[in-house]
Amino acid sequence: MGLFGKSTQTDPKEQVNDWCHKIRKESNQLDRQIRAIQREEEKVKRSLKEAAKKGDKDVCTILAKEVIRARKTVNKIHTSKAHLNSVQMQMKNQLSTLRVAGSLQKSTEVMQAMQRLIRVPEVAATMREMSKEMMKAGIIEEMLEDTMSSIEDPEEMEEEAQEEVDKVLWELTSGALGRAPAAVTDNLPPGASREEAAPVEEIEDEKELEEMQSRLQALRS
Repeated sequence: MGLFGKSTQTDPKEQVNDWCHKIRKESNQLDRQIRAIQREEEKVKRSLKEAAKKGDKDVCTILAKEVIRARKTVNKIHTSKAHLNSVQMQMKNQLSTLRVAGSLQKSTEVMQAMQRLIRVPEVAATMREMSKEMMKAGIIEEMLEDTMSSIEDPEEMEEEAQEEVDKVLWELTSGALGRAPAAVTDNLPPGASREEAAPVEEIEDEKELEEMQSRLQALRS
């Protein structure tokens, strides 16, 4: 409430600019997170190549799964950035509409993008706050969070398809381990996609492997 009982009204233009500023800030934060995950992925890839030289197939498989998880996480973050960009674009449209109509307009596109973004852990808090402000401003209606949709499938990040693991092993060991993608395998001579069984050595750097996994997990959470 303002002086003499009058409520203070937020200038719509200032409010939209403030939302755009928050969106840019969140987008930059996601960029930093992507770079951090990719740095860790490079370390994992180097460790995988070293393990392959030693013939440590079990270690290679574990590290290949870490590479897959890191890539999936980065892909999800890129999707979130796309939704953020969509909201920012719609905010620019709101400014154009504001000059003509004199008020902010309801937007289905913003509603859909915000519905997805409030389920993304990295930006959820800011998006929930913005959603409340947008509801008051009349841009979106009240959103009901789909609890089931917001829960990660535990199998999705824990168990990677053997086909994906084989592809990563093939990619990072230049064909020494794993299998080539089907389209490539068809053109290879028989047996070229598999390495003969190599002796599995003791895992000497198990502690380093666990630390690397912990760092990746911390970045994803």
